[in-house]
Amino acid sequence: MMKKLARVLSPLLIACLVLGSLPVAAAPASPTEGGLVSTQDALSADQVQADRERIDDVLSRQDVQDQLLAQGVDPADVRDRVDALSDQEVHDMADRLDDMPAGASVVGALFAVFVILLVTDILGLTDVFPFTR
Repeated sequence: MMKKLARVLSPLLIACLVLGSLPVAAAPASPTEGGLVSTQDALSADQVQADRERIDDVLSRQDVQDQLLAQGVDPADVRDRVDALSDQEVHDMADRLDDMPAGASVVGALFAVFVILLVTDILGLTDVFPFTR
């Protein structure tokens, strides 16, 4: 009885071990799946995070929020739109903050936010300004 069972199970076990040891063709792993991350990707991710924090710092200032409200824009909507920006748009916006002279950062930041919201409103992605319809 044992020899008969061994004769049946042995080929099955051998086949399972052979098939289990074959390499599996799979798509390359993304960084979120534990794959390798290049130094450039890691540095750019850090830079984007720093840019988002700088923009958030400017938007959290009371004088900026007062100006947004004076122009009829809800600061929460602005934060949502900034969160939805691509990494390149965030980098461009942060560069504009760097290029502004001291003392003009509030006006320049508001202008940059206004232009971004205006463009997204014209493209139909947002519904912030009623005069774009």
